[in-house]
Amino acid sequence: MTKLVFMGRLEDVAGTGEMSVAPGPVEQILAALDPALAVELLGEKVRMAINGKLLTDMGGIVLGEGDELAFLPPVSGG
Repeated sequence: MTKLVFMGRLEDVAGTGEMSVAPGPVEQILAALDPALAVELLGEKVRMAINGKLLTDMGGIVLGEGDELAFLPPVSGG
């Protein structure tokens, strides 16, 4: 399985901090999620990291067995 990790406010939207999904192309994985969650995850300011490495381009990414895809929302501080 592949693990999706939701950080910050995205955890609230997803209703969980992480979710196990079948490996495959990221586009297919996101298409299988609740549409409201997928829209949030694809937000302009949401960053993604695979196995701890920040991505700059999502095109053609295929997640394998044991991979972790983290969704990182923007952080505001004071």
